[in-house]
Amino acid sequence: MNIIKTDIEGVLIVEPRVFGDARGYFFESFSARDFKAATGIDVHFVQDNESRSCRGVVRGLHFQLPPFAQAKLVRVVEGSVLDVAVDIRKGSPTYGRHVAVELSAENKRQFFLPKGFAHGFAVLSDTAIFQYKCDEYYHPEAEGAIAWNDPALAIDWRINPDQVILSEKDRHHPLFADFQTPFNSELQ
Repeated sequence: MNIIKTDIEGVLIVEPRVFGDARGYFFESFSARDFKAATGIDVHFVQDNESRSCRGVVRGLHFQLPPFAQAKLVRVVEGSVLDVAVDIRKGSPTYGRHVAVELSAENKRQFFLPKGFAHGFAVLSDTAIFQYKCDEYYHPEAEGAIAWNDPALAIDWRINPDQVILSEKDRHHPLFADFQTPFNSELQ
């Protein structure tokens, strides 16, 4: 696997080794041993999730509050999305900054987000199937979020804002300036 560091420490793009021939392709989508050897991160994923969405859907920016914070490894198995991680760790030198990467069935890239990041994605293709591994179980009482379209975050979702499709819940999240982070920069 190839690990690409981003502008925010700990947020990684993972490119698996893909073996293809006339029959199709094969790759290991995750190996704890190889991930640890390549990154130094010993992560134990306990839950896999999958969503299917249509063009224009934006999901996010979501996170779980401590002590149920989640590290995630995300990928797309059909279509393409713009995936975004926002640093919400108080005291971090990159607090309030984000990294965005296009994930697609074609490029097979994965995106690793450590704990302390808000996460969201926008569907760029007609449909997309999005999968993610989490190192903590879902706890509805620990849900947190910030507004996907906060001008202070300056995220270019690559979708016309008039064409964005949101859940009712995602329409009402606080702005980043009004957000009181429970994360500190030491959280790993």
